[in-house]
Amino acid sequence: MSEATSEFLRVRESPQLERATLVLALSGWMDGGDVSTGTVQRLVDLLAAPVVAEIDSEPFYLFNFPGSMEITALFRPHIKIEEGQVVSLDLPENTFHCHAAANLVLFIGKEPHLRWRTFGDAVLQMARRLSVRRIIFVGSFGGAVPHTREPRLYVTCSDPALLAEMEQYALKRTGYEGPGSFTSYLLTRAPAEGLEMVSLVAEIPGYLQGRNPMSIEAVTRRLAKILKLPLDLQSLRAESTEWELQVSRLVAKDKDMAKTVRQLEEAYDNELLENSEDETEGG
Repeated sequence: MSEATSEFLRVRESPQLERATLVLALSGWMDGGDVSTGTVQRLVDLLAAPVVAEIDSEPFYLFNFPGSMEITALFRPHIKIEEGQVVSLDLPENTFHCHAAANLVLFIGKEPHLRWRTFGDAVLQMARRLSVRRIIFVGSFGGAVPHTREPRLYVTCSDPALLAEMEQYALKRTGYEGPGSFTSYLLTRAPAEGLEMVSLVAEIPGYLQGRNPMSIEAVTRRLAKILKLPLDLQSLRAESTEWELQVSRLVAKDKDMAKTVRQLEEAYDNELLENSEDETEGG
């Protein structure tokens, strides 16, 4: 029987956790290549983590946004009709999953269009209920990384003390100014709630669209190290390798794209070499 603890948060069960970590995934603004939702969904699947709570989607999203069909299509729920009958209607879902043995909570949802404070209240209320001490968001953005190289990973922290801890995982410090995300908003609220929060964002190939298994695998692997989770990632590695080969075959057929990828590879490798030389000199 579900227990309603607030107007929008619906709790099914509250496992007893201690100093837990909440891993946060949101589709939308920072989910290029499905890296945010794909990574956390893979953790849910690998850990067989059941749903323990949901946030009601109704108050937080625009469905009937005015404008051209190209714009409004981005907001309307996806519907599938076959032989004159509605087969499916995909409304936003915001679900908490839990793997008690690892003191781990996993959230997969959609970045809210409206009422960020209220949506944040629901996330933070569930965090308090499950004794969460740290929130880790995983996301992505399109950049100048070739598909033949691992994504660059950047970190933003709610507390400067966390930066040194995160840098041991080869994460670069974020430098950014521009439109903000709900995650950025949540980062500003974490200290007052007595929570640590980390935003882990991957720079992925900006010239590709659709799911990016290679980046999902790389982020999942790094996240497993941070969380100290002994996960079997063999299936992810196989999917990643096959994806890279397929993309490389397509790129090879386009001379201009192949040239662009070679230039990105050269720039990527030169940066690695420069960083390696700087570390050697510094040592």
